[in-house]
Amino acid sequence: MNINTQHQYRVTDLRPEDQVPPSPSSSTTTTSSSDLHHSSDNLEEESPGTTPGAGSENGDPFSYQLPAVFPSAGLCDQEDKFILVTGGLGYIGSHTTLELLKQGYNVIAVDNLSNCFASTRWRIQHLANQHFQALAEEGRPVKKMPKLHFHKMDYQSNSMRLLLEQYSIPPSPTHDSELTLTEEETPETTEKRQSQISGVIHFAAYKSVGESITNPLAYYDNNVCGLVGFIRLLDEFNIHNFIFSSSATIYGSKANAEKPLREDQVLHFEGDGEQSVEGLTCAYARSKYFSEAILADLAVSAPSKWRITCLRYFNPVGCDPSGLLGESPRNTPTNLFPVVAQVLSGKKDKLSVFGTDWPTRDGTAIRDYVHVVDIARGHVAALAATPAASSSSSPLRSEKEELAKAFRTYNLGSGTGTSVMEIVESLSKAADRPVPIEWTGRRNGDVGFCVASTARAEKELGWFPRETIAQSARDLWNYITNRGQAQPQATTNKKEMDVKTNVVGVYGAEQRQAVPITV
Repeated sequence: MNINTQHQYRVTDLRPEDQVPPSPSSSTTTTSSSDLHHSSDNLEEESPGTTPGAGSENGDPFSYQLPAVFPSAGLCDQEDKFILVTGGLGYIGSHTTLELLKQGYNVIAVDNLSNCFASTRWRIQHLANQHFQALAEEGRPVKKMPKLHFHKMDYQSNSMRLLLEQYSIPPSPTHDSELTLTEEETPETTEKRQSQISGVIHFAAYKSVGESITNPLAYYDNNVCGLVGFIRLLDEFNIHNFIFSSSATIYGSKANAEKPLREDQVLHFEGDGEQSVEGLTCAYARSKYFSEAILADLAVSAPSKWRITCLRYFNPVGCDPSGLLGESPRNTPTNLFPVVAQVLSGKKDKLSVFGTDWPTRDGTAIRDYVHVVDIARGHVAALAATPAASSSSSPLRSEKEELAKAFRTYNLGSGTGTSVMEIVESLSKAADRPVPIEWTGRRNGDVGFCVASTARAEKELGWFPRETIAQSARDLWNYITNRGQAQPQATTNKKEMDVKTNVVGVYGAEQRQAVPITV
C-alpha cells in the first residue's frame, strides 16, 4: 500500500496497521467483518449526533497528515511483540499508549469507546510520529517504527478471544513417530500456544464513585466479573505479565490518619503489614479491592508463572503538553481538574468547594495530584522492571521473594499534597481568568488529607514524578484552548453574586482568609 503523505483519509475496515485517519469532511463507513484475523473489528462506525464535534464517536474533527515516518503497511511478523492495552483510548490509557510507542513498544489498543472517542487513536499516532521525526532530525533515527493497532470492542466480548487468536503463534506439532497420544490429546495440545502479546495493561473499568453507589451491579460485573473471565482467557493464551489499574480508594478510612499512605497498609496475604481493609465507602473502591485480592490469590496459586503489578493511582491530572491529547470523557466529569476547567471554559457557572474548615494550610482538603504523563511513565517502568534475583538461601525468604515477584503493588502519586484552593489558583493562573467559587460544607465520607508514599516505586521501579502542578494546569488549559472550548471571559457582576460565592483568581479578588493550622 502506497501512502500519499499529503492526502487525508477516512477510516474503513482495514487491517490495523493499514488504518488511516478519518477526514473531517467525509462520513465514515464500515464494512462489517466477522473475521477478526488481521482486521480492525468494528473500527469507527457512525453513531447518532450526540457527541462533540463531528457528531459521531470519532469525536472532534482532527486534521491529520501522515508524515514520512508513518509505519509501512503489511501484516505483522510473528517475531513482533505487542503490549495489549485495554481501555487504550481513555484518559490514562491514551497517554500510556503514546508513552509505550515512544519507548519502542508495539501496542494493541482495545476500547469500546463508551467514554472516549475514536479520533484519539489518530492523535496518538500523530504525536508518536512527531516524536520519531524529532529523533531523526537529531540524528537518532529508529530502525523500525513501533506499530499501533486499534480494535473497537468490549474486553468482555467474544471478540476478545478472536483477537488473542489473531496474535497467537500456533505451537509446532510434535512429529515423533514413537509418541503415543491419549484420546484427549492431539499434536496441537501437547504444547501450549504462545502469543505475540508479551504483556497486558488493563484500564477497562468503570470509575465514577457516585455512579457506583447508584448502580453497583454494573461495577461488579464489569470491574470484577469481567476481570476474572479476562484473566482466564489470557492464561489460555499463555499471557502472564499483567499490569492492573488500581486506585488509592482501596485505602479507605486509613486515609483519615492524615499521613502518607504506604502500600503495606493494604495487603492481600501475610507479610510485613496489615492484611486488612476498612472504610471502603463505594462499589468502585470495593471493586478495585476485590480485583486486587483476586489477582493476589492467582499469584499465590502459581507464583512461578504470573507476574502481576497493581498500580494504585491517586489523582491523575493534566494532559500531553502538545494540547492534542487530554481528557475528553463522554460522561460528566467529577474530578477536580476537569470540573475547574469546565468553569474556566464557561460550561459551568461556578465551582463548588466542599469544606473550608479542614485542618490544612488554607482550610480546603489536600489531595495527591500527579501529572497523567508521569502516570503513563509509571506503567512503562512497571512493564520494564525485572525483579531482582534472590540473594538469600533461606527457603522461607526465597518463597517470600518469589511471591513478591509474582504480585506487587505500587503507589503512583506526587508524594506531596496540594489543596483544592492551590489547584484552583494554578488553573486560574494558567487561564489568566478568575474562578467563581461557591463554598459549601463537607461531604459525607470526605477526608481532609490523602497523599501517597512513593518510596517503593522510586526504589524498585526507578520511577518518580517529574511534572509540577503548574505544568499540569498549563497543559490542561493548552488542551482546552487547542480544541476551541474556551468561551470568551464574561464580566462578573459582583453585586448580583450570591453571598456564598467568591471569585478567586490571579487578580486576588475577594480571597478567603486562610484557616490557621495547629501543629
